[in-house]
Amino acid sequence: MQVSVVWTINAKNLSMDSAIANLTEIRDEGFSRVWTTQMPTEPDALTVIAVAGAAVPGIEFGTSVLPIQSQHPLKLAQQAMTVNQILGGRLNLGLGLSHKVVTEGMWGVPYARPVARTEQYLDGLLPLLNGEKADSAGDLVTTRGVITLRDTPAPPVYFAALGPKMLGLAGRRTAGTVTWMTGPKTLRDHIVPTLHQAAADAGRPDGSVRTVAMLPVSVTDDADAARAEAGRQFAMYDGLPSYKAMLDREGFTGPADAAIVGDEAAVADRIRELGSFGVDEYVGILFDPDPEVRARTRALLRTLEK
Repeated sequence: MQVSVVWTINAKNLSMDSAIANLTEIRDEGFSRVWTTQMPTEPDALTVIAVAGAAVPGIEFGTSVLPIQSQHPLKLAQQAMTVNQILGGRLNLGLGLSHKVVTEGMWGVPYARPVARTEQYLDGLLPLLNGEKADSAGDLVTTRGVITLRDTPAPPVYFAALGPKMLGLAGRRTAGTVTWMTGPKTLRDHIVPTLHQAAADAGRPDGSVRTVAMLPVSVTDDADAARAEAGRQFAMYDGLPSYKAMLDREGFTGPADAAIVGDEAAVADRIRELGSFGVDEYVGILFDPDPEVRARTRALLRTLEK
């Protein structure tokens, strides 16, 4: 199982010098890939990835995730292909649906019919990323055109999927899924088998899809304090229906229960368990404010990749 970390962009005071220094440190510690989140009011992840990635070779990038409702497939393909050309093919494009509170409350975009919107979005996006002409007319998303960039590798497209319909779509049409706030039993019994069955039903060969599981992590001697900190930092996800459903399915009382916390042995056991359940890549979100705890956590994580 591959083990990666989230590369956090300072949302309040963006400094590319510090971002590049942090990314260089992560690479030099031995991590081969980082994932970068995209929040609706924070710096543009693809722009920061392009600038930092051009300065720091030898490490791959993933977006986790870019919301599809806020930009047209042609525009996203244009940006993603440009970034991937700058990076020399090191981009993994993680996409997903945002939440109703964001799409309707902030953007004025209806959230209704998310599965149909995603199908129509991919109808336009995937041909463009492969250097082909898009000619898709849908009642929600219409895409016609071609990107003129040449000799640019298509980035693997992952789609954040939790429910059976979205997992089926991801299994049929993408490189896999990226999950968040999804516990081990749900990954074992729902996410991984549903994704792989959809790929098999579509006639795709074994190994066509991957499950990337993101969960908070902290290697610490004070597990209770770490869980309390996780509960504070990630409280918002208890109020978002898609994540709340995953927490409930797992039997968690809230986001604090999803965090992987404890000493080296306890954390290593829980992460290795994810691999035994079919997770292909674990992505750790380091949330402890103590830099020594964060360093201790990264030190363990980089020993776990196989």
